[in-house]
Amino acid sequence: MKAVRIHQYGGREVLSLDEIPVPDIAPDEVLVRVVAASINPVDWKVRAGYLAQMMPHRMPLTLGWDVSGVVAAVGSQVTQWQVGDAVYSRPDLARNGTYAEFVAIRPGECARKPRTISHVEAASLPLAGITAWEAMMDTARVRAGQRVLVHAGSGGVGSLAIQLVKAAGATVAATASGRNRALVESLGVDQFVDYTTTTLLHAVEPVDAVFDTIGGEVQEASWSLLKPGGIQVSIISPPDEARAAAMGVRGGFVFIGPNAPVLDKLAGMVDGGRLRPIVGAEFALEDIAQAHALSESGRAVGKIVLYVGKP
Repeated sequence: MKAVRIHQYGGREVLSLDEIPVPDIAPDEVLVRVVAASINPVDWKVRAGYLAQMMPHRMPLTLGWDVSGVVAAVGSQVTQWQVGDAVYSRPDLARNGTYAEFVAIRPGECARKPRTISHVEAASLPLAGITAWEAMMDTARVRAGQRVLVHAGSGGVGSLAIQLVKAAGATVAATASGRNRALVESLGVDQFVDYTTTTLLHAVEPVDAVFDTIGGEVQEASWSLLKPGGIQVSIISPPDEARAAAMGVRGGFVFIGPNAPVLDKLAGMVDGGRLRPIVGAEFALEDIAQAHALSESGRAVGKIVLYVGKP
């Protein structure tokens, strides 16, 4: 099978399209034929070695930790899945990933693919969807009547967070570049903030929660937007607990793992017409370097998806 692997850490030049054997599966694993995978910043951070101390990988390593596909084989101990089932997953980051024609996954990390969307759209959901859910629903515990600020609302995570928060009955302000205004407004935001022309402090009324997807100066500027007792949740860097306590607010940090129960909830929302994934670009497996370049640019709209095989 074809797989994109790295044999050492480095830049995009270390990405290698290799021909390797189809993985053997253990009795407690499923083999998934990959139809589509998607690109996440963690992919190129792993590739570059930024996370090597936190998560040491054995080389060569197949990258990619989002997938939508079809079960091709099941281990002898697997009872919840059958050959032919359409599934999607954010598998374990410590294992070989999904930039490949087949991937071995633990069955508990898979969920049934949403029925009403394509594999390409489904592949864009797992990591970003779990991240948005755990940040907004589990950590911030957003509820009806609250006001929330989502940064980078046109991105893969931000676009889903907007929809989750709206579905919860909250009011949403979101930042993005003016060129993405139509997209962000189509997701149901109550206030669009063009970060290229507007100062946050003057544009946004106090909020109950901030979703920080950018870090740095944006995280720092967002503290002053919180109501007393409010929370800023980041997926970039842990917020300063001392700073939060001094201001009478809270901070939270989210780094996700596999979460099939959340994937089941997301699939239900998709099939119920309450959540739609945004796919901004598609690439073939052999064009992986271009896909990584777009992700690293920080200018991607929605998710970047790799088309790997036929449905």
